[in-house]
Amino acid sequence: MRKALLLLLILVNISLAEKLYVVERERGSLAVIENDKLVGEIHDLGNLNHAIVKTDGDYSYCIARNGYFSKIDNRNDKLLKKIKPGNSGIGFTFIDKYIAIAHYDPKKVTILTKDLDIHKEIQTNSRNVGIKPYKNLLTFALMDKDEIWVLDAKKDFQRVYKVENAGKMPFDALIDKNRYIVGFFKERGVGILDLDKFVYKKAKFLSKNKQEIVFKIPHFGMWGVAGNVALIPAVGEKRAYVVDINKMAVIDHIDLAGLPVFITVSPDKKIAVVNYSGDKDNLLSIIDLKKLKVIKTFPAGKRVMHVRFSKEGKKLYVSSYFDNSVKIFDTKNWKKLKEITVPNPSGIFIVR
Repeated sequence: MRKALLLLLILVNISLAEKLYVVERERGSLAVIENDKLVGEIHDLGNLNHAIVKTDGDYSYCIARNGYFSKIDNRNDKLLKKIKPGNSGIGFTFIDKYIAIAHYDPKKVTILTKDLDIHKEIQTNSRNVGIKPYKNLLTFALMDKDEIWVLDAKKDFQRVYKVENAGKMPFDALIDKNRYIVGFFKERGVGILDLDKFVYKKAKFLSKNKQEIVFKIPHFGMWGVAGNVALIPAVGEKRAYVVDINKMAVIDHIDLAGLPVFITVSPDKKIAVVNYSGDKDNLLSIIDLKKLKVIKTFPAGKRVMHVRFSKEGKKLYVSSYFDNSVKIFDTKNWKKLKEITVPNPSGIFIVR
């Protein structure tokens, strides 16, 4: 009986174990952290500046800035296959049984099988960004042509809709329910494409007194989204704006300790964490999303690059670039639980 109980506890602990892949930015590698311990590294993945890792079942995929695309087995943390479908990869997504990659160079979108065989290449004559799935539809923006294309995965990725003159240099996008929201590099406001009705419109962010507010729109990964509300880092201001996404209206702002970079929302949508650039890049601030105010600001490490909540939200993982470490904080009292040595860490990704 005792052996059976012990075995059960071991199996439960294994099932609850959380595994992270942390980008080692200068080494072209991923650090493997499991049960809050460094257990290995995955090497030779390319230039990992702004690298993205996404997980699909037992496998993770990593896109490198210099075009390499890798498939990793999460069960043993082994690199299974690495290809170079382009010279400059900017983002990718899963759709149906395929992977779609948006390239800067060459000017195309590549459709891969999940075994990294090329299924199809779509020539666009433009750098491509903001690639997102919605049901069977694959949507992305063409930076150099000011267009948005919609492809249908059920029709072997035929183009089924195109927005011309979408805005000046689309740069990034997010999916909000059935809406593809795109930001521009050379134009204020956003474009909104209804992917059910194929209706496109533009919107600008207005304050309560109808004054236009300018955000650093292009990087939507900086937004903290909780339901119909987004917390958006201000440009050159020590504040975050609170925006009603449906109305595209600013409903409030939150004063901050420095110039914000990322705003990350907890799984239960009760709090958000902000990190900073410049002379405050060692700090984190905690925002109460009900009160819309900062409840705590504290030093978390030299040059905080990225933060990630654990799946259940009880821990916060923080990459500290100049401390060469990943730090783990308790989200109840914000005490540091552990520090793990990782050389020049940046992006943190949960794979299990």
